[in-house]
Amino acid sequence: MNLKPLALAGAALLAGCGTAPGPQELDRATQGVIQASFRAQGIATLDRLNQDELQRACSAEQAPPADVAKRLEAAQLASVKWPSDGAYIGDWREGEKLAQIGRGMTWTDPAGVPAGGNCYNCHQMSKAEISYGTIGPSLYHYGKLRGVANPADPASQQIVRYTWGKLWNAKAYSACSNMPRFGHAGVLSPAQIRDLMALLLDPASPVNAQ
Repeated sequence: MNLKPLALAGAALLAGCGTAPGPQELDRATQGVIQASFRAQGIATLDRLNQDELQRACSAEQAPPADVAKRLEAAQLASVKWPSDGAYIGDWREGEKLAQIGRGMTWTDPAGVPAGGNCYNCHQMSKAEISYGTIGPSLYHYGKLRGVANPADPASQQIVRYTWGKLWNAKAYSACSNMPRFGHAGVLSPAQIRDLMALLLDPASPVNAQ
């Protein structure tokens, strides 16, 4: 969650003060604006407003220093849950459906309803798409360009592991990445991530076959 706009709102609330507010006053004002602007309803509870150390660092006015970013990335990488059975690849057909679903985890959704991947909102996935976001890089030919067709190749294994880690927790590779922490935050299940892995890496998927 990026709180910079809300921080500015908090600063505006304190504009009438005789002296410039310090960082702590601004933080308290910002938290007040946040708490007043949201309410719990359904599965959308207020615990979503609680930031961890990484989110606080990336919501600050200045980007975290390189040494802090590296420390945060190392902590995020350590939190990645790798497949205990070594199975990284699922069904690309299910992955394609997930990539094109943008809904989930809102107050209107019943508890337990699976969320979508929303991949199309930030990435190009295939040439067949007529509309897609550009916040993230194109994923067209993701696996084809990286040569992951041979599972016995150590380079292929490295790409497979990296891709899983990126889907599970993108902040492990770039602390302030815009990409959600799908596995870390429980947005997607391990089974769903396997299916997205197949979409990205299976030679037969629309991402690679066209």
